[in-house]
Formats: sequence, C-alpha cells, structure tokens
Amino acid sequence: MDSLFSHQQEPARDDAHPVFELLEPLVHTVVVPGSVAHAFAGFTDHTHLWWPMESHGVYGAGSYVEFEENLILETADDGRTSIWGTLDDWQPPLSFHATWHPGTTALWSTELLVAFRAAPDGAEVRIFHDGWEGAEDPAATRATYAEAWPVILARYARFMGAA
Repeated sequence: MDSLFSHQQEPARDDAHPVFELLEPLVHTVVVPGSVAHAFAGFTDHTHLWWPMESHGVYGAGSYVEFEENLILETADDGRTSIWGTLDDWQPPLSFHATWHPGTTALWSTELLVAFRAAPDGAEVRIFHDGWEGAEDPAATRATYAEAWPVILARYARFMGAA
C-alpha cells in the first residue's frame, strides 16, 4: 500500500490542449452631459443614431440596431436580422446586462453590463465586458473589443453632446 501522504505525479503537459488562461474584464467609462435617465435613453432608445454600423455592425452602413423586447437586434436594409445579445437584467435607468455575440451565435457569447450613474459633470456610463471563455477565440475577441469599445463610446459621447 502506498503511503497515506504520498502525492500523485504531476500530469504531463499537453501543449495541444493549453491550460485555460484567465482574461481580465474590459472596463471602459465615459461621462456624458445630462441626467442618468437621459444617458440611459440615449444609449438604449437611440442606439441606431450613434452606433458605428459601418465598422462595428454585422451588415454594415445602412443597417439598424435596436433594443427590442429582450434582444439587441441588428436589421439590414434588406430585412435580414442578427441578434447581438439577449437582455437578462434590465434596470432602467441604472443598468442592463446581456449576453453579447454580434456576428456569431449565442453559443459563443460573452457578458456585457452597462451601468449608468450620476457624475459631477453629467452621467457616467461604464461598460463591463467579461466572460471571454464564452467566445470562440477568447483572447482574439477580447483584443478586438479592447480596441472597439473606446471608439464606440466616443461616438456615443459625441452624440450625447460631450466635447
């Protein structure tokens, strides 16, 4: 019988199946003029007016994105639709949480939380994007959004009247 305190051998390293790497959430913040309710409405009711569809849409310029019932949905000018995410926590005007998978299926979704709160110069809008393990290629998806969110939020801020 082996000793009660013996340790198992370390498993052999398998480079074909690398160890899961924890990827940190992305957090991006912008402050826009106006109240929290105004910022929430600008983000959720008027997304089609500021979202950069030409660079960050499934169907490109001419398509339309909206929050419809429990979905974030893009509609192309020819009627095709793409579900970007499913809203699973809707707390107007303070926050919403959704699965997030523009251009892919829900099988490859990440997590998106957008929170709104009062700030000295208006309303702070903070994006928390996480759940990279749900993406088909976690590191590449995170890298893409690390570049995309500042561009998207800058466009939203300009739409809301920020300098």
